[in-house]
Amino acid sequence: MTKFKAEIDVMPLKALLDPQGKVVSSSLKKIGFAEVTDVRIGKHITMELEAADQKTAEAKVEKACKDLLANLIMESYHFEVKAI
Repeated sequence: MTKFKAEIDVMPLKALLDPQGKVVSSSLKKIGFAEVTDVRIGKHITMELEAADQKTAEAKVEKACKDLLANLIMESYHFEVKAI
């Protein structure tokens, strides 16, 4: 078994309103960041796991994302898995 580290980003779908992002964007403009045009707020998750190989580790992370970490109705996800 090899140990792997996954870096996972979960973000709201672009078609959906992101209320947190809108508040941060507005606040940034109020404190002098007029050049900011859009802010999206999401989650960054790191996870360590053991697997026989890279492909198996990626499949486990994919399942974790689909089953628990992301709400696929409102969010998308992207991940990278590296051996450590």
